[in-house]
Amino acid sequence: MNLPPKVTSRAFERLAEIGAAGEGKALRVAVEGGGCSGFQYEIALDEPKEDDLILEGGGQKVVVDSISLPFLTDAVIDFSEELIGARFTIENPNATSACGCGTSFSM
Repeated sequence: MNLPPKVTSRAFERLAEIGAAGEGKALRVAVEGGGCSGFQYEIALDEPKEDDLILEGGGQKVVVDSISLPFLTDAVIDFSEELIGARFTIENPNATSACGCGTSFSM
């Protein structure tokens, strides 16, 4: 059975901090062809669409389109604050390899 991605409370808290829901926006996590490893993540604030899977927490939403969903089975969407900067991150058990930038992967 394919489990949908999980979103950490830290990621939902960050969306609340930036006021995403107040503007009717959600965090869109998509997978597209390209990047240095074959696939890359596209993470942006966007409005939910009809065929999206909507993950909700704390009044905030994270959305994944139906084409990207199989690539994100059982992944964890988190928010990380590191020396290189604060960003949303994806821990993806389906990725067989990833590049150093953390936005590109292969399966």
